[in-house]
Amino acid sequence: MEVHFSFDINPLLFKKNPEESAIGRQIVGNSIELIHELGIENFTFKKLASKIQHTEATIYRYFENKQMLLLYLVNWYWHYLDVLIDFKLQNLTDPKQKLEEVIAVLSQSLKNTQLTSYYNLEAMFHIVIKEGNKVYLNSNVKEINKIQVYKPFKDLCEKLSLLFREYNPDYEFPRSLASTLIEVSHLQIFFSDNLPKLTDVNPTNKYNYIQRFLTTLIFKSLK
Repeated sequence: MEVHFSFDINPLLFKKNPEESAIGRQIVGNSIELIHELGIENFTFKKLASKIQHTEATIYRYFENKQMLLLYLVNWYWHYLDVLIDFKLQNLTDPKQKLEEVIAVLSQSLKNTQLTSYYNLEAMFHIVIKEGNKVYLNSNVKEINKIQVYKPFKDLCEKLSLLFREYNPDYEFPRSLASTLIEVSHLQIFFSDNLPKLTDVNPTNKYNYIQRFLTTLIFKSLK
């Protein structure tokens, strides 16, 4: 069954909360499809307006520009991933099993999860893989950080760092390893799809390779 997750997205990312109206949710859902198809560079509000058969002015009533829209989508993804990890870990007590489950989550496309949404999760997943770094690898990162836009990502990394500490209380670099795990999982998926000679991927079982690689990386680091 498909459900809709409503998260407390930073209100500074939008002019009008898209979750509070059908047209707002239509803007978000169709922007996911269009950014996935075109990439953020080729995506415009004019193209989105044509797709949803509304005016550009309607879209601008919700989002100031496409960068704020991308930030909104990436924030939604981090919130969803946080909920998904909680869901996967809810009945686990063994620290090793918890980490294995987290690695499994980060190694797979969102289409394979048990928590579904009427937003296209697979498209959302690939947007974050291809475009997610652009929300902080830019010259305005310090100004954006001041308004707590990156808090969901930081909270997720903190959650992972606590799991690392639970597994090995003496481990010296839990936060660094947490952000590394997330970023490496994304890069390996991107390289596997686009630049396979930068990986050791087996094209017939990409996600299994990524899971085995991340498992080796994490548990050898935590020794």
